[in-house]
Amino acid sequence: MYESFVEEIDAIDNGIAQAEGEPRYAITSTLSARVGRLNPRWNDPNQDTEAGFQRAMELVRSEFLERLEHCHRSWLPARALVQESIQRRFEVHSSGQVLELAQGWCPWQDHIFRLEQELALPRALLLVLYRDQAGQWRVQSVPTGPHSFQSRLPLPEPWCGLRDQALSQLSGIPGCVFVHATGFIGGNCTREGALEMARRTLEQ
Repeated sequence: MYESFVEEIDAIDNGIAQAEGEPRYAITSTLSARVGRLNPRWNDPNQDTEAGFQRAMELVRSEFLERLEHCHRSWLPARALVQESIQRRFEVHSSGQVLELAQGWCPWQDHIFRLEQELALPRALLLVLYRDQAGQWRVQSVPTGPHSFQSRLPLPEPWCGLRDQALSQLSGIPGCVFVHATGFIGGNCTREGALEMARRTLEQ
């Protein structure tokens, strides 16, 4: 709760910049900004702050409880699934660098970085397999960091941007659905096909 809710409020309140240098754009929709806009405008004849303070209390209370419920009902259960998948990783691939989310997609990225450190994994996790809501399978590269768009190991460059039969023919893997143009994710109709895409990616 501190990292996902309190820290940014604390930093903004104490004038701590989010990053070094000039930011590329301004974020004006933070909770702190929304609370600030509940103050009376400078040119309002009525400068009573009590009504705005009460609205701010309700706004912060509501968002705090929503975030707490999310942590309890979503974040923590996802962590348990990712940790279980890490424990079973050698059953998926002998390298131990491919994770399979047995119950389908869940928010896994944040947990991977935390658990890699906590468990002192000797080798970084590179790829994640999971079933999507449509019943197809995905193979996704683990990003280089929690907020990065760069992949630790993208899918092979010749596959990028291809779909369906063209992708299956080029890769020699039946049932291919797509590979994103950047190579960070691909899809297959079956678990076996997605796992083979992961194997070929590791071999590159």
